[in-house]
Amino acid sequence: MSKILIVDDEPVMLMLAKRMLAPHYEVVAVSSGMEAIQAFTREKPDLVLSDLLMPHMDGYELHRVLQDISAEPVPIIFMTADERDESESKGFAIGASDYIRKPLKQEILLQRVANILKNNDKMLGLKVDATQDNMTGLLNKATAEKEIGIMAALEPGAFLLVDLDSFKLVNDIYGHHMGDRILIRFAQLLKGMIRSTDLAGRIGGDEFVVYLKGEPSPAVLQQRCQYLNRELLQSAKEYMGDDMEIPLGASIGVAYAPTAGKDFVTLSKKADEALYRVKQHGKHDVAVYDSSQTPADNVVKNGEPNSASTLQMILGERNQRPGAYVVDFPLFRGIYRLLLRLAIHCRQEMQCLQFNLQALSPGNEEILTATFQEFAASKLRPSDCLTQNGTTRLLVLMPLTTQNEASRLCEDILSQWQEQPAAPELKIESKWEAMG
Repeated sequence: MSKILIVDDEPVMLMLAKRMLAPHYEVVAVSSGMEAIQAFTREKPDLVLSDLLMPHMDGYELHRVLQDISAEPVPIIFMTADERDESESKGFAIGASDYIRKPLKQEILLQRVANILKNNDKMLGLKVDATQDNMTGLLNKATAEKEIGIMAALEPGAFLLVDLDSFKLVNDIYGHHMGDRILIRFAQLLKGMIRSTDLAGRIGGDEFVVYLKGEPSPAVLQQRCQYLNRELLQSAKEYMGDDMEIPLGASIGVAYAPTAGKDFVTLSKKADEALYRVKQHGKHDVAVYDSSQTPADNVVKNGEPNSASTLQMILGERNQRPGAYVVDFPLFRGIYRLLLRLAIHCRQEMQCLQFNLQALSPGNEEILTATFQEFAASKLRPSDCLTQNGTTRLLVLMPLTTQNEASRLCEDILSQWQEQPAAPELKIESKWEAMG
């Protein structure tokens, strides 16, 4: 994932630019030219997005300094509210890649950034080896099948089919950006586990293959499996927080060559049968193919899953954060219907609070709505449920709440919002209705 350094001395603009780019790129944000120089040296970004007019060091001077300390050309986009053509001409004259005017529009900014990064890759001649998986740097599927097939026909070894357990939950809960980080980290672990004479490839979204030359014993394979699971879990908690509760891990099926086969297809099929046994007996473990065994036969397990805890893991809220429960609108509608039934049945009050938002700077509606949503969610109670309905409307369900309580909480939120940097950019109207 490309990394972008944003430099702007205006807190609101810095925040807006970061929110526009963060879903698509790794972003580093600083508020001065000196901070930018330090961050550039430390982070080595692929692109710099800099305000043109800043105190102490303007964008022109910053670009000159960065060019001096960099061995390669520094792609930079200047952003400014200055409408004069001469400032734009000066920017291009010193080597700016592009020039964009404030207020920023997300669609335009993303397109400009994407174009420059694409052109930069071409200029630098950055081409991914046709034999490699683009994300992980391991062998891609076609190359892994070819190279492992050749090696298995010539050299005895252990064919490992590796599958990440519960990986889909990472994408569903934390997003595909986090899923990519997990895949890249796991690939690094695989590379660190094998020798230079071994092979490792990625053959699917969360599926990997490894060929270990020689005949490593089941005990050695067990040690390597434990290493992968231990290090993967530790990295996941570093990325997602110590309260991450996804049962992330790796399950491994093994087939020895030439005993179980001497080609990729045969070994893969046998290893998949062994992998199935692991999946049926608690996961996060390793099993070796044995023609005398059925899928239900013995597997050395790290512990049988507890049905109650497994059900809680599937149904429960993971990585619970303070504040309101934030959901998409279809789920909100289902929760509303259930809580309305509960309110009527128990003869209790429920309030439905509505925030209507209006951005005072055209083009920033989505960013400002997301900013206020995050702020409001942090101030609401854990029992409240929040959703976005349309581009500029938020809805809040407040069960077991009186109108007076809802009114006080709403007033507190709006009062505290006025202290936020983005508050002058947003007009907010609120209303609530008793339900049940």
